[in-house]
Amino acid sequence: MKNRIDPELRETLELFPPLALDANNMRTIRKMMEESNSLVEVPVDEAVTISNQIIPGPDDNPSLRVRIYQPKDKTGTLPGLLWIHGGGYVLGTADDNDVLCQRFVTDANCVVVSVDYRLAPEHPYPAPLEDCYTALAWFSNTAEELGVDATRIGIAGASAGGGLTAALSLLARDRKGPEICFQMPLYPMIDDRNNTHSSLEITGNLIWNHDLNEKGWSMYLDGQNGTDNVSPYAAPARATDLSGLPFTYTCVGQLDPFRDETIDYVTRLAQSGVDVEFHLYPGAHHGFELITTNASISQRALAEYVGAVKRGLNQAVYVQKG
Repeated sequence: MKNRIDPELRETLELFPPLALDANNMRTIRKMMEESNSLVEVPVDEAVTISNQIIPGPDDNPSLRVRIYQPKDKTGTLPGLLWIHGGGYVLGTADDNDVLCQRFVTDANCVVVSVDYRLAPEHPYPAPLEDCYTALAWFSNTAEELGVDATRIGIAGASAGGGLTAALSLLARDRKGPEICFQMPLYPMIDDRNNTHSSLEITGNLIWNHDLNEKGWSMYLDGQNGTDNVSPYAAPARATDLSGLPFTYTCVGQLDPFRDETIDYVTRLAQSGVDVEFHLYPGAHHGFELITTNASISQRALAEYVGAVKRGLNQAVYVQKG
């Protein structure tokens, strides 16, 4: 497997410490990761304003933090993007992707709202999804105040954030909730059964693997993963009806445990009449473009999906027709 990794990605990957997940010690793990991340200086784009706001949450979570990224020299009404961070449903914060969210603002000329949803195992499904739905509804209802066109709001996220993106699209469709013009679930974590060829194939230290996936799903679904009790809003790979969803862009590395569930999802979206664009990157592991950002394949992937956001938020051709 090591020989299949893109050479530009391999060096960083070898320096990356293996991730250990323990349901009984998640607060300590998160604190250690937060302290490690605080040592890395995050570049700030002078053209972007970043602010935090506390908004009303769902009934069981009175307050919810969102992080808002806006162009300083904003003119006219812009599209909006709700960003959902990754972390296996158990890690991460709304601040994790500051660099990427700033790039969405400058390159796609949009307003980005990143949601600080609750995490498992303290808050298993449906708490994280309900937080995301609440943030989407707030974004839509506050669009005019934010200078955003409520008919041009998209949703996006990576890994578990991609899973929540796919789930949120289903939930908004079925609740007849806020209108979504575009979704971008990047290498999404959507199949709790963890039994595809790629999930079984990836077992070593490639950022995320079969064992970590099993632990993440177990914490998110309170031990019900792999059973018949799992809702498609929790694991969108289980959804039988993918019709009526917005234009979708996604990508995945060939050495990502989520490769096969992503390919299956894309195939079924296309068969359901949903317009979809998909990229498979050879030699690429999970989260490659956000970990080794200077690699050629990473720069290509980032440029392609940032460009997809710009197209998806600005071209009416992607609106689904009945």
